[in-house]
Order: sequence, then structure tokens, then C-alpha cells
Amino acid sequence: IRDRVLIGLILLLIVAIIITIFIRNPLTSEFSFRSMLDGRFFLFVLAGLCAQLVDGALGMAFGVSCSTLLIAFGVPPALSSASVHISEIFTTGASGISHTILKNLHKQLFVRLIIPGVIGAMLGAYLLAEVFDGKIIKPFISAYLLILGLWIIYKEIWGKNRPVKKIKHTGRLALVGGLLDAMGGGGWG
Repeated sequence: IRDRVLIGLILLLIVAIIITIFIRNPLTSEFSFRSMLDGRFFLFVLAGLCAQLVDGALGMAFGVSCSTLLIAFGVPPALSSASVHISEIFTTGASGISHTILKNLHKQLFVRLIIPGVIGAMLGAYLLAEVFDGKIIKPFISAYLLILGLWIIYKEIWGKNRPVKKIKHTGRLALVGGLLDAMGGGGWG
């Protein structure tokens, strides 16, 4: 476990260095799909690569790290969340299929999570894209991602050997989890 945590922390440090570089020298304040042709495409590939390295080392945190990098690169929060979630369709879909094939699925829990989680995700995506101004909500999303990142590090280092508590109110948990994940770009897990 210590090796995984050490590798994860090193990768998080690399991500932090990349974020620091782009905070000091932001690309531009405007983002468009045309701007991808001027080299941004490779920055997005780098964001995905770094996020997948962190996710592979820790077993989680793709959305949190990728959203953080994209926002640091100047991508608006709504577009960052949408991009992360579209890429997660494939990675999470493959994981879900694998768990189903390996019979590692708690069907009752799945049923209790699916509908409120979808409702929360739809509500969060709507609020992020249609209600909140990206410039106003960006600091809140950044703070949320920072808290999630710190929580993930805490759980990886000190939370592994704690007894698992019975989860209550799974519907509410799924609703809030879907909402926050859709707005922040990560955190459902």
C-alpha cells in the first residue's frame, strides 16, 4: 500500500507542477474548439494522461485530476465536466462490464443508486450549463476539487484499515453524488 500511495503522491506532485505552470502562464481566457488546433489538443491529451496515471496508481480520481487540469488550462467548468464525463463513458463502461462479467455486482445497491444518481447528474449538468455563470462558479468548483483531492489522499494513507460502515440513505447519497460529480467533473466514487 505504501508503494501505491508514494507513486500516487509523486503523480499528484507532477500534476500540481503542471497546474502551477499554467496558472502562472495561462493559455488564453477564451476557449473554442478552433483553439484545439493551435496545440491545445496536446495539452488535453496530457491532462488525460496525467489523470489516468493518478487513477491507475490510486484506483480512483480520474475525474478529479482531469477536471482540475482542464480548469487550470482555461477550459470553462461546463466544458471541462462534459469532456471528463464523455471520456469516462468508455473507461467506466469497460469497468462496469468487467465487474458484471466477474459477478462483482450488488444488484440491490445498484438499483437503489441508479435512478437518484441519474437524476442528480442531470440536474447538476443542467445547473452547470444553463444556470450558473462559469466565471462565478469556477472558484467553488476549484475548492470542491481541492477538497476531494485532499480527501482522496487522506483516505489512501489513513483510511484503508477502517471498518466499513453500513451505508444508509443510499438514494440521497446517489442524488447528491450525481449532482456534485456532474458539476465538479469528478467525485461520484
